[in-house]
Amino acid sequence: MPVSICVKSGVRAEMIDITGPVREMVRQAGAKDGLCFVYVPHTTAGVTINEGADPDVCKDILDRLEFLVPRNAGYRHAEGNADSHIKASLMGSSVTVLVEKGSLVLGTWQKIFLCEFDGPRTRKVFVAFR
Repeated sequence: MPVSICVKSGVRAEMIDITGPVREMVRQAGAKDGLCFVYVPHTTAGVTINEGADPDVCKDILDRLEFLVPRNAGYRHAEGNADSHIKASLMGSSVTVLVEKGSLVLGTWQKIFLCEFDGPRTRKVFVAFR
């Protein structure tokens, strides 16, 4: 059964490290070996795994996404956030992480990030184990 956490963003576009809360959910669930699914049920936010040691990596990712999909590029979507939908689609809505001996199996520099593209908002992130 999935559990969820709420994540608050502070600006329109940012990558928020959610590794700690996901680790805590693994611990609380007593998960030992298997898979951890992290899913974001929003059309203008995504989730990804990438380097978390150097904050410039997230800045570079956000800058490049803005370059590739600029905010005001004549989109037809009337709400004014079409770029956010496109960026969320590029990042994806879920990641899967191995769990071994009760711990997330991530590389040395890897973190799990909620990718906000239409903030500030409060987002829900679902986590399930198998």
